[in-house]
Amino acid sequence: MTASPRHVITIIILAAISCTLWFMPVPEGASPEIMRAAALVVLAIGAWASVLLPEHMVALAFFLAAMILHVSTPPVIFSGFASPAFWLVFGGLIIGAAVDRTGLGGRIARTLVRRFTGGYLATVAGVVTVCLALGFLMPSTMGRLVLLLPIVLALADRLGYLAGSRGRTGLVIATGFGSYLGPVAILPANVPNNVLLGAAQTFHGIQIQYFDWLLIHFPVLGLLKSILLVLVVWRLFNDTPVIPEEAVEETSEPSYWSRDEQRLALLLAAALALWATDAVHGVSPAWISLAAGLICLLPAVGLVPPQTFRDKVPINPLIYVAGILGVGALVAHSGLGEALAHVVLDNVSMDGAHPAKAYFALSLMTTLLGTVSTMPGIPAILTPIAGDLATASGLPLKTVLMTFVNGFSTVLFPYQVPPLIVLLQLGNIPASAAVRTALVTAFFTILVLLPLNYVWWRIIGLLP
Repeated sequence: MTASPRHVITIIILAAISCTLWFMPVPEGASPEIMRAAALVVLAIGAWASVLLPEHMVALAFFLAAMILHVSTPPVIFSGFASPAFWLVFGGLIIGAAVDRTGLGGRIARTLVRRFTGGYLATVAGVVTVCLALGFLMPSTMGRLVLLLPIVLALADRLGYLAGSRGRTGLVIATGFGSYLGPVAILPANVPNNVLLGAAQTFHGIQIQYFDWLLIHFPVLGLLKSILLVLVVWRLFNDTPVIPEEAVEETSEPSYWSRDEQRLALLLAAALALWATDAVHGVSPAWISLAAGLICLLPAVGLVPPQTFRDKVPINPLIYVAGILGVGALVAHSGLGEALAHVVLDNVSMDGAHPAKAYFALSLMTTLLGTVSTMPGIPAILTPIAGDLATASGLPLKTVLMTFVNGFSTVLFPYQVPPLIVLLQLGNIPASAAVRTALVTAFFTILVLLPLNYVWWRIIGLLP
């Protein structure tokens, strides 16, 4: 496949920056590997941000280059494979395969969507509600999107929103953005959440608990953000349906639940209960996810047979997560994180006397960082330097870590979230529609939701 001019220009720019960093003299007092680490980090993050290659291929190239060029030691480069985030994603992928194979996900989605067909606003609200509800059951943005999109497209046909219409585009947009934005408030539901979970424990010894995350983020970033998305999609894409000559018949499904659906529903209920009570029993959400995945794989249970495991549990997201965490470990171990902290602190005015100023400065900084690093890159880059940010801002370390969620939950452009790029292809919708949705939603997030979130954090004691 011939490279596009944009890709060629991007490669030249990244190569030039990396070569410059590689051959620059090491700053006085810094570790010898800092400039080599900076060169490799720029290449990796730049390749992820510009989608030069699939995410897992960039991660593999990072592993190879780091080892061949002796940028750091194997325990640092491959630390992502030992992170709880890696195993949280692995368990989530198995659970997602079980939800798909048993038909439980499709049953839940169809049941919920059918209850919201009283006009365009109600339909969009139903789609976003389903996306948010599945965030509790399927810890994968891509899995939720792939599961829901065929159902939503069939629903659009049945309601008379034909191919190319504004209404159909809006329903597809609601599916993609709804699968990412609201579920950010649910700990295992998205890759950036999992990266932050693993990095916080690796670099600071902080174990983020499922219920704490839900309490901190769900009221504003989960619930209100989902309502905002519904209103934005309705305002941008409200349309009058064209009733087709022959209405598409709704696919019939058995009213009874199969044995596998019943087993999986019980397993998911148990996993959710354990996730919600991790503050009591102290078991990380990662190991609960892995345990649920292992039960699905047991021959006696049979929810994910060997062939389904081979076909439906992709290795690509696992390599991607391990690569992102490896980059974060390299940033911390090489001293690059400390250097970045000084750059940030020199350019972002914060002091301990004004927690509101620090809150908004960190939130906006992380939002802008997401435009060049993609969303999983935000916690990977910033978590290693969170201690320095906490010292400078006067905020507790946990509060600083949670402000990163404000950043990677605010999408400015679709390329920041890889599943949204897939959405544009599978849904056959123009990129301009996704960009408009992202920018309008981000505008009102910054204008309305971030201040409301500040108030909520004051109420629950997260902010002094």
